[in-house]
Amino acid sequence: MRIPHNEPLDSGTSGWAERPGNHGSAAADPERKCILTGDHGSRDDLLRLAISPEGLVMPDALARAPGRGAWIGTSRADLEIALAKGKLRGALARAFKGAALTIPDDLPARAEVALRKAFTERLGLEMKSGRLLVGSDRIAENARGGMVKWLAHASDASQDGSRKLDQAWRVGEDEEGSGRRGFTLPLDRAALSVALGRDNVVHLALTDRAAASRLDVPLRRLLRFLGQGEASDPGTTESAAPAAAPSDAT
Repeated sequence: MRIPHNEPLDSGTSGWAERPGNHGSAAADPERKCILTGDHGSRDDLLRLAISPEGLVMPDALARAPGRGAWIGTSRADLEIALAKGKLRGALARAFKGAALTIPDDLPARAEVALRKAFTERLGLEMKSGRLLVGSDRIAENARGGMVKWLAHASDASQDGSRKLDQAWRVGEDEEGSGRRGFTLPLDRAALSVALGRDNVVHLALTDRAAASRLDVPLRRLLRFLGQGEASDPGTTESAAPAAAPSDAT
């Protein structure tokens, strides 16, 4: 399963761990280095690990915790292996220069919970702002009118229901025959309903490009950690990416 890149970022790299005060500046230093693989990538794709004052290693899903941090760009499965084999401890020791650290045995599980929470909370904020639409009829009407910029379906949504909304979206964007379709989220309708405080949330849409961009960051991090986040061009026939409709040239 693949997801699109955000807007192009300026080049730049960082070391194994951040210097204090640098973790909030994506524009100045947009790339980070995975402490486990050594690969560089956008900070929007990687998960930040932070340490508490007591030395407890915790996931920082929003990449906002104060102090130094280290970044990982692996899946949960690979993180579990690295933790079991002691590779994670060694990488963190180098990243935090020998600081006394406590790594929870359930760190991978905590990381997934934190990433899912970051994504669903972002969904909730967009709903409160009035930019997130739910309900097939409402989404279809807005999609046919060219108002939908991002479309997604619960993991257990019916193929027929998703297909009809995908078609309405293509019609509204004048992209019939393109294969563009909404993204199948890594959450089922029960999880989405609980997160948004609504009954039977199966399909979601955003009517604002900026909102789609904001949602893209926590979703990319979650998908990468679940082993589903391969970057690609949005809107292709084979891609189920949560792509915002192309913006007008300015």
